[in-house]
Amino acid sequence: MTSSRFASPNFDPSVDMIDYGLRNHPNDLALASLQTRITWSDLSEAATRLASHYLGLGLKPGDRVASLMPNRPALFVHYLACQKAGLVVTPLNYRYMVPEIDHALEVSGASLLFHHAERQDDVAASTWCQQLPYGVVRYDAARGSGLHYEDLISSEASNFQLPTIDPDAPIFLYFTSGSTGKPKGVTHTRRTFCEMMSAVVQAMEIKDADTLLPGTSLSHIGGSMFGLSTLAAGGRLLIPRGSEGAEILPLLREFRPTLLWMLPASLIALVRDHHATQSDFSSIRLCWSGGDKVSAELEREFTALAGFPIHESYGMTELGMATISPIDGENRIGSVGQLCPGYEMSLRDDSGDEVAVGQPGRLWIRTLGATVGYWQNPAATAETIVDGWLDTGDVMKVDADGYLWFCGRKKQIIVHDSSNICPQEVEEALAEHHAIAEVGVIGIHDLVHGENVRAYVTLKEGAPPVKGGELIEFARQRIGYKAPEEIVFLDQMPWNATGKVDREALRRMAEVPIHGT
Repeated sequence: MTSSRFASPNFDPSVDMIDYGLRNHPNDLALASLQTRITWSDLSEAATRLASHYLGLGLKPGDRVASLMPNRPALFVHYLACQKAGLVVTPLNYRYMVPEIDHALEVSGASLLFHHAERQDDVAASTWCQQLPYGVVRYDAARGSGLHYEDLISSEASNFQLPTIDPDAPIFLYFTSGSTGKPKGVTHTRRTFCEMMSAVVQAMEIKDADTLLPGTSLSHIGGSMFGLSTLAAGGRLLIPRGSEGAEILPLLREFRPTLLWMLPASLIALVRDHHATQSDFSSIRLCWSGGDKVSAELEREFTALAGFPIHESYGMTELGMATISPIDGENRIGSVGQLCPGYEMSLRDDSGDEVAVGQPGRLWIRTLGATVGYWQNPAATAETIVDGWLDTGDVMKVDADGYLWFCGRKKQIIVHDSSNICPQEVEEALAEHHAIAEVGVIGIHDLVHGENVRAYVTLKEGAPPVKGGELIEFARQRIGYKAPEEIVFLDQMPWNATGKVDREALRRMAEVPIHGT
């Protein structure tokens, strides 16, 4: 068993998350985008007004408030308003389609949805959106009937007293994909979230002079947790509308951030953007990445352009950022670094015994920042958290100096552009096609996207010919971005001894180059 080197500093979970910046430099910039500038005092006022209006609608502390929003400063105003009002922030992946929206709303029992107007058609098609007790709040929508975010933050706050903050009350409910294919609600309390933030701030030595540019979705735990950690430390947060170079490069040039967080797929696209130059990165003191493996090619290309390497990290929705290459120590390329403050680990074999240094084992983590469980799912909670230890399902090795090396996933999740895709869900979608007899889905390593989805299929006897592109479009209509990029036709599907598709055999097939789909 290995522990981190330091004890984590404490953020008081009973204190407002932006208290430090508000007290020490209220008129300085807190949030910024290419379109918007918000000071600490304006941020606090907007969040307080929105919190009071939420309570004025009848929402009560503990109610879940879902959001279906792209990256906008308004999303962080919403996050802060919910924490002031004691509401449970429930961010939905902005790429969710209607069935996924309905599932998340049903599981969470959300009372209200905050959404961008461009998703209006999907919201209207959602069964559960029509049943929300307090309806929806629209952002950037044409004025008309219903509630509008812009009206709520610009009007005087209602006479509703903000509740006393309960450190052990839920504050975030994130959805993540599991091996069963149905997303589970990962629940964090104010206390566990503050523990995760404390670890981030200490591990990356974030100060109030820092400016963070998170080039990723702020609805995921990485973007939201790193952003709130920076604000809690008094630093400035930049809000990109996307992760492409046309958005990131102007922010780098105008605001000169000191911290850059991006997923590997986005980083390699940025590095290969012909407009990027070394001077664009000259203000960065730390660039780190996670969510998927940082490839050797990405590390080489980024270092050649920026003049310094990427620090690789490892984390989970259930426990935040658990490891990162040490800021004040050696960055061992290929390693996901050492444990962050406040984390303990145990690498175990299938019998539960700890493995020797240098040997692969399943990673178990213990930390005060771990999730308190999956929302309304005690069985899944009990399976994942045992005696205070959380089973990550990932296989790691540790060297003599405490550096961790990622070996692979026990889980079968495919990570494509930072989105978790369950093979079973893709298989179920393709199996609905009239010509498909059998289907097996695996992830194929891709330098740009992390992993691509490849589906192996067999056709029913006598079925008319069908092309791969037709099957991809068929799946895309049902599961959107989770649809496969490749279809490989087989005469016979490999099966294992238990009568299931043999994915290991499919992976062996994948090692042999194919010449079309």
